[in-house]
Amino acid sequence: MARFSLVQAGVLAITGLAALQGCSLPTTGPRGEAIEQAATSYVEASTTKPLPYCLVSVTPRVTDIVAKHRERLAGRFIDRLGPASVQIGSGDLISVTLFESAAGGLFFPIEGGLRNGNYLTLPNQIVDDKGDITIPYAGPIRARGRTAQEIQQAIVDALKNRALEPQAVVTVVERRNAMISVLGEVRGATRFPASVSGERVLDAIARAGGLSSAGQDTWVMVERNRKVAVAPFEALVYEPENNIYVQAQDVVFLYREPQTFLAFGATGKQGQVPFEAWRLSLAEALAKAGGLLDDHAEPRWVFLYRAERQQVVQQLGPHCAVTDGPYVPVIYEIDLRDPSSMFLATQFPMSNKDVIYVSNSRSVEQTKFMDYINLINGTVQGPINTAIAWYALRAAAKGTATSAVLIGGTPAP
Repeated sequence: MARFSLVQAGVLAITGLAALQGCSLPTTGPRGEAIEQAATSYVEASTTKPLPYCLVSVTPRVTDIVAKHRERLAGRFIDRLGPASVQIGSGDLISVTLFESAAGGLFFPIEGGLRNGNYLTLPNQIVDDKGDITIPYAGPIRARGRTAQEIQQAIVDALKNRALEPQAVVTVVERRNAMISVLGEVRGATRFPASVSGERVLDAIARAGGLSSAGQDTWVMVERNRKVAVAPFEALVYEPENNIYVQAQDVVFLYREPQTFLAFGATGKQGQVPFEAWRLSLAEALAKAGGLLDDHAEPRWVFLYRAERQQVVQQLGPHCAVTDGPYVPVIYEIDLRDPSSMFLATQFPMSNKDVIYVSNSRSVEQTKFMDYINLINGTVQGPINTAIAWYALRAAAKGTATSAVLIGGTPAP
């Protein structure tokens, strides 16, 4: 009869583990080492320059700086607290009426008889491609880039040495140049002439029939003189200073883009989380992500990853500008063990596509290591215990004392 020892049982257990590793186990794809080994060429991470980033602790000063640089229309365009003057442009149709103080002048000779007022209305004129209109006895008068009042004064200056106390009245019949366009997520895209009385962005959107989708996910982009500003639609409603006046040639474009952030690490919910609001604080974002796991999270290590704008980074500290581009990788760090940090978290604004990461505590890593050791111990000990039980049954069947102990593979006397 072949004798079975504890050493042989251990060898059997190890051999079984090796056999399991060689088996074709269920998988969703090739293993990482197989991909690396089959690669024709490979750029190792150690040969590339690591991405620089700036680590910033959240303080009241940092919170104020970040909050002041949110995406808004106010500040991007100078709001004059009133409508901008609407200037004449090429293609506009205007009317000019000329006056003289008495007959016998340039336009009204004495022999012309009685008249109901000494005035003359010229045929409507289109401002030509050179930006001029033509006035009899005055020649070309510059109109493009001027207001109606400025054109009137130019006509008077050109006629004052020839007519009797001339006066002029210029009226815009049809604006074809000073137009405002509203496009995108509206009920009816439109293009309308700029008003002298002035209209704001919300007025322009109302002209287009209003929004065609939910306001909390809608963004407003204003393009003016090759400069672009973007703001959430509800920022125009709840922050009136963002509802600026539109000007001639403005393009107002509305588009829908739900704001989201990503949550990873020791949070109750991981993955992509929608804002479901036009603005969100860090505290609200953590709550939406299920909060911090009590048995995993380290409250001292709560991080927010963001591609921050260069002008914000410059205010945080010149040393933080680790790149020269328009955006700088920044990681904001907040210690939630500090009671006051909760107040900062309620005021620190989230941005679209932010990433929240909550690190595990050190004790979690230690627990994982001990669980791994116990798993290996249980895997090896299981076959050994099975072998001992099998040998005991064999010995009992042959009349051997059930209390025999294996020593070096030989039953003890």
